[in-house]
Amino acid sequence: KHIIYERRSNDIMNDRMHISLWQVEVKSGQHRPLIAEHASVRSPVLSPDGSKLAYLSDRSGSQQLYVRYLDSGEDALLTNTSYAPGNVVWSPDGKSLAFTQFTPQADKPLFTGMPGKPDRAKWAETGKFIDDLNYRSDGAGYVPGGFNQIYLLPVEGGTPRQLTFTDYPLNGDLSFSNDGKKLYFSANPSDNYAMEVMGSDIYTLDIASGAFNQITSLEGPESGPQLSPDGKYLAFKHTTDRKLSFQSSDLWVMRMKDGKLTNLTESFDRTTGQFAWGDDSDELYVSYQDAGQTKVAAVELDGDMDKLNIVLSGQSLGRPYTSGEFAVADNGALAFVSSDGSTPADLFVRESRGKVTRLTALNEDVLGHLNMPTIKAMTVTSSVDERPIEAWMITPPDFDPDKQYPLILEIHGGPHTAYGPNFSAEIQLMAAKGYVVVWSNPRGSTSYGEDFANLIHHNYPSADYNDLMDVVDGVITKGFIDTNNLFITGGSGGGVLTAWSIGKTDRFAAAVVAKPVINWMSFALTADAYPYFTQYWMPGMPWEIPEHLWAHSPLSLVGNVTTPTMLLTGESDYRTPISESEQFYQALKLRGVESAMLRLPGASHGIASKPSRLIQKVGNILAWFERYRTEPKTKAE
Repeated sequence: KHIIYERRSNDIMNDRMHISLWQVEVKSGQHRPLIAEHASVRSPVLSPDGSKLAYLSDRSGSQQLYVRYLDSGEDALLTNTSYAPGNVVWSPDGKSLAFTQFTPQADKPLFTGMPGKPDRAKWAETGKFIDDLNYRSDGAGYVPGGFNQIYLLPVEGGTPRQLTFTDYPLNGDLSFSNDGKKLYFSANPSDNYAMEVMGSDIYTLDIASGAFNQITSLEGPESGPQLSPDGKYLAFKHTTDRKLSFQSSDLWVMRMKDGKLTNLTESFDRTTGQFAWGDDSDELYVSYQDAGQTKVAAVELDGDMDKLNIVLSGQSLGRPYTSGEFAVADNGALAFVSSDGSTPADLFVRESRGKVTRLTALNEDVLGHLNMPTIKAMTVTSSVDERPIEAWMITPPDFDPDKQYPLILEIHGGPHTAYGPNFSAEIQLMAAKGYVVVWSNPRGSTSYGEDFANLIHHNYPSADYNDLMDVVDGVITKGFIDTNNLFITGGSGGGVLTAWSIGKTDRFAAAVVAKPVINWMSFALTADAYPYFTQYWMPGMPWEIPEHLWAHSPLSLVGNVTTPTMLLTGESDYRTPISESEQFYQALKLRGVESAMLRLPGASHGIASKPSRLIQKVGNILAWFERYRTEPKTKAE
């Protein structure tokens, strides 16, 4: 009857994304605020009987767990902890909540003989002794030693009870058994867990005794266990680990009475995303990426798949990445978010008989009166191997095909991600400034199957550059592009390809290289996720394959670069550290190439996580391009 959803807006005064909870009545479409206040709230979870709502809020100054009693509108604060709870799940009787929470371990200093500091003395800050393999994380910074542990908390009040005391990671979602006596979770208890980055199995935890029992042991990680409503099956995701840079996840089920395992998506060449049980326990709903879009299918327990008329999108505000979520009601209805590409996400519902109804139009007051460009799809043929390469394009407002326009090529990151015909604030702002903008999914992108993604395995960048140039050529053939005003930009993996491209061609008038990898050798030994990158993206350890890494490093081509180039990176980026940008910037300066660097203080790899930084990012990209943009030539010229 009702859908509770997160509504996100920009908090200008505090420079952050603000989240409130709203409720919409499906039949009438009427919606009202449920929890809308100065504090930000997130991760709502309804109790089994629908009477209570667990959620996280920072109203006390840090993320804590609350419960809203829906009949009275009263809230109860349940935690007061130093670290935010996560993966919150209700017990079947609605009396308890289980969750995971980072639990630090005591520091073990190497040197303990430091003399006491005299009163009012001003000494230097104590050094940080680090001996963990994983010691810093993008967005979190330097992390203390410790692990996520599982806790149980009575809803009516009390102290969270720590159920696990492991010295290895416990990962992701929790699921109760139907009798509430066990929890299902995934973990990697190996002594070498830090290097086994794709290792985890599913376990049960007996809540009364604390005993663990391993129930899966497939080759590669199992994660996200969800017990069926009737308790007869356990669904989970599994990836067969072959040490490839991209590996698809499949949806599996275990029959609980005998442990029989079935891969439901074995013959489906797409990776599975979110999944949820139908109320009758005979099918699951699963999201998957396909051709630059996120779609939903219903999968029966024999693997029979029904692809539904649902496309999820609109949750990636900055750039046009695939995105979207859904939820399943007891009556078979699906609530989901989607967009036509001209606005951010709105809320829709699909009834069990297939009828789809739009329930919100949240940005109509802001965008409804604007002349928003329509996204146009195009497909080009790769000059490398004649593969079809999908791309999308928008034109400026009041576009006239008889005029000449500058072109921006915007390249996605990853590299194993996907763009699509999705809303993008950055691209809309570029078009509003008079640019035609094109974006695409070159080889290496997801949503076209595992083989297409792995065309760049141990070979990145390579022919993906050719695919991108074919896309640019495809737009030029339409006749309205000024070839003297071609521009190129991209972030992360897109930054890699931008830097690589300007080392291969001088066709671009200017480039902005955002948060790139410039030198694979230095990246491998400074990035936060270095155990993963060195094992899955590289054919050996960096000191074993220096020639291979150099051959794929944009820095190796810097001697060819003549394109005016700006680097743009957060100073707290630990994924592609700013030292990568500094190397390219200094190399360009040594060569006398027009170049600049924009450093964003405090910003991690997710530059646009704060509203002001998104404006800074797009504003500086456009300002750099405007510096080198010339008057358009006429078609006669």
